Amino acid sequence: MSSVKNKEVVQQPDMYEKIYDLYDLKREIELGGGDDRIAKQHEKGKLTARERIELLVDPGTFVELNAFIEHRSSDFGLENVKGPGDGVVTGYGKINGRPIYLFSQDFTVFGGALGEMHAKKIANVMDLAAKNGAPFVGLNDSGGARIQEGVVSLDGYGQIFYRNSIYSGVIPQISVIMGPCAGGAVYSPAITDFVFMVEKTSQMFITGPKVIETVTGEKISSENLGGAKVHSTISGNCHYRAETEVEILQAVRDVLSYLPNNCNEMPPRLEATEEDDYRPDLAEIVPITATKSYDVHVVIEQVVDSGSFMEIHKDFAKNVVVGFARIKGEPVGLVCNQPKFMAGGLDIDSSDKAARFIRLCDSFNVPIITFEDVTGFFPGVKQEHGGIIRHGAKILYAYSEATVPKLTVITRKAYGGAYVALNSKSIGADLVFAWPNAEIAVMGSQGAANIIFAKEIANSPDPEATRAAKIEEYRVKFANPYVAAARGMVDDVIDPRETRIKLIQALEMLRNKEEKRPKKKHGNIPL
Repeated sequence: MSSVKNKEVVQQPDMYEKIYDLYDLKREIELGGGDDRIAKQHEKGKLTARERIELLVDPGTFVELNAFIEHRSSDFGLENVKGPGDGVVTGYGKINGRPIYLFSQDFTVFGGALGEMHAKKIANVMDLAAKNGAPFVGLNDSGGARIQEGVVSLDGYGQIFYRNSIYSGVIPQISVIMGPCAGGAVYSPAITDFVFMVEKTSQMFITGPKVIETVTGEKISSENLGGAKVHSTISGNCHYRAETEVEILQAVRDVLSYLPNNCNEMPPRLEATEEDDYRPDLAEIVPITATKSYDVHVVIEQVVDSGSFMEIHKDFAKNVVVGFARIKGEPVGLVCNQPKFMAGGLDIDSSDKAARFIRLCDSFNVPIITFEDVTGFFPGVKQEHGGIIRHGAKILYAYSEATVPKLTVITRKAYGGAYVALNSKSIGADLVFAWPNAEIAVMGSQGAANIIFAKEIANSPDPEATRAAKIEEYRVKFANPYVAAARGMVDDVIDPRETRIKLIQALEMLRNKEEKRPKKKHGNIPL
């Protein structure tokens, strides 16, 4: 008994000390690379990984996952380098009250470079997003693969690419480029539904300027090689760009408001706006003369809910306009010829742009409305040699494959194969409306008359007068909506001023549409 009494009692730490240690460790992780590197990030006009998350999600809703993960590499001195969170923040939160999963790369830790555990964190949260049927957003700001970790970094990219691919069409996936994104890292954004970029601070390229100069001798800056402007106007890799990170993150919030959480849900409807659905201005916007131009944006603004149109791919392939809008609060996807550019004709880039957007809408149950005013597929050796046949076929395939409600409004010209491709009845349109000035024909009246009546015009004592008479004869007989309406290829010839009313009625009628396709593994779209 006495020996027990003489033993010294050792004071054990209480729970509060453990809790204090926990919070100290969390604060250290939240600092990332430390105050100096955070300051450098701000000097470049860039926010930190956590600041971006705070702007993206609803206040107070972000829950971090796997915060304590660190790298386990012991090569090239990494065993002596700490990397809080391994250079990426992952977790979930809410946008407009709806769930979302995300990652945000931390450039202050290892330059945001992707290593084994960095990739594991991203893969884990992607799997959670898919299991729970919620959108996934990646905020990319990375120096690329972590070279010190070798092939495991490449394997990490593969793990992410695989998930991007198998979850495509299951949940919306959005990539936001907020710094460098080079090498293999660019392929994950390329697979996702949207790529958003920031002016002057975002770059994407497979090989950087130094490598290009070494291999080809060409000198170019990072911005001119793969900046936001390049990808939104020339390559088409960027769907939406903005001047600041604050604006781009708000745009992500906006685009998600048109989409469901996953492919098994319907897009979120808003309270219908109180607007006069009869739009008298539509009788005067589109010129009767087929050769005169106009801006299709004006037509869109007259038809959709006020201020609801969000254009996608705005600066790429401007001869076609695509984007989301609402009609009586219901989200719709718009595919529109733009007569201001190339007379609204279809070329390689616009075909890709339209087909990709059509398939996106179909993946997530967004009805598709097509405003058609098309001269045809753009002619020329460059287009033919560039594969316009293959690229144009993508539009045909996309419309034919889509099972969502599909509506077409022919506002003026609808010529040749382009008429068929742009959601005609023959490839599955539910309803086709035409304005009374619409010209639906194999080709324009002038071209048709020159072919059909070539001998008669040539042998005429006054060829020009005969040509003009034959053009008018063809226009009256064939280049109108009533021939197509008589054959059931146009469901109704409508007063332009009632276009919004007709679309509201059609969308309501088609709300419970179901359309099955033959059972198969998948189709083989001409890529």
